[in-house]
Formats: sequence, C-alpha cells, structure tokens
Amino acid sequence: MSFKDHFSVSAVDYAAARPHYPPALFDWIASIAPTRGRVWEAGCGSGQATRELAMRFDTVYATDPSAAQIAQAPALDNAVFAVEAAERCVLPQASVDAVCVAQALHWFDRDAFFAECARVLKPDGVLVAWGYQDIEVPSLLADANAALQREIHAYWPPERGDVDAAYAGYAWPFEAVDAPAFEMTAAWPLPRLLGYFSSYSATRRYRDATGIDPVAAQADAFAAAWGAADMQPLRWPLFVHARRKRVG
Repeated sequence: MSFKDHFSVSAVDYAAARPHYPPALFDWIASIAPTRGRVWEAGCGSGQATRELAMRFDTVYATDPSAAQIAQAPALDNAVFAVEAAERCVLPQASVDAVCVAQALHWFDRDAFFAECARVLKPDGVLVAWGYQDIEVPSLLADANAALQREIHAYWPPERGDVDAAYAGYAWPFEAVDAPAFEMTAAWPLPRLLGYFSSYSATRRYRDATGIDPVAAQADAFAAAWGAADMQPLRWPLFVHARRKRVG
C-alpha cells in the first residue's frame, strides 16, 4: 500500500527534535484499557510514544510504513517494531487492549484503519488518537516565529489542516470516552528549537522547492530575540480522542 511519506528523508532529525508527550497521558490510557496486556501503536514513527507505552503495557506492537523511521526506534525488551501500514497489520483478531496513534491519524486511510481497529481490538478495548498543534513560544520570540511560520505556510501538506482542526469532523467508530485535558510543554535551548523547526515537513518541502533553508534564514532573528536565558518555555496545544469498542 502506498503512503504519503513526508518524514523518511529526515528521520534522524525527526527522532531527535520532536517534543515528548506528558507521562500522565499514558497513565490515563493504561487506566482505561480493559487490561494492560498488548497495545498496538499505529504510525509509530521513530518511537516517540512507544517507550512510554512499553512502560505501562506488557507488550507493544509498533508499526509504521517508513523503514527509515522504524530504524530510529529505541530498542525495548517488550516492544516489536514492524514496517506495516496502519490500514492492515498482522495482529490476530481481538488481540489488543488498546490502539494508539500519536500525531499520525491524519495520514491514514481512516475508513480502512478504523475497520482494522474493529478487527484487532478486544471487547471493551480502546482506540486513543492524539496530536499537537502549532508551537506557542514566549512573547519575545513571537515575531521571529511568526515570520518563519508565514514563510513556510504554503508548503504544509493539506493534511496539516486536520491537525489545526484537532481532528474535528472525523467519522469516529465506537463509543466516545471523555478524555482529560493534558499539557504538552518543554524548556529548550535555541539549537533544539531550531532543530525542531528543521524537522517540519514544510521546511523540507520549502528547501526542496526554493533551495533556501528557511530556518537558517531566521536563525539570527531568533538568536537576537532569545535573551540571556539558556532555555525558553514552549507549549503545544494537545488534543486527545478516545473511543471504546463495545460488544453486544
């Protein structure tokens, strides 16, 4: 099955640059699963969420269609990584307690993926999908950040709009489960922030189209605005959708 591959060529940068999800999110996922046996993480990328899932479930089956992304995944005793599309995996019927998707559902053929969730989830198993939106920076960095975001805006794939809308309007399967609010925050030095911007698919597409690195072009503006602090606080709006497969 073909897929829209926006990240394989920058898999190493992507793995190093992405922010970390809050541990409380994974505690909550484990608390609503019928048991903590097996979880399938679809679209796992380089494993940003896999490590946390492996700390809470007996086994994790983590899949991504990009071999380059899987090559960056961490070695975990209770996790198996496989190059597979989300729309069809090798897991047996009714074999997982939870299906998790971190910042990836907008890339899937959702009808096919939701059908696969119905196949592999146990009765009362849960599907949890989450994502994060545009970074929020301190006011002293706002102008530099706004200039960078304006420059690359036209180079985002159209699926980015689904993230901006927090997956509103998706035809979700199963029964809704109310999710608490979770915070996604970090304190980063300037090189880490610039590395994050460089990992954007829009940044790569801009470079490919123009021959110019938009992050390098704005680096001096960020440095001038940074101030004396080694780190600056950052925030990403985080949204979570959860559904439970009821049987009978």
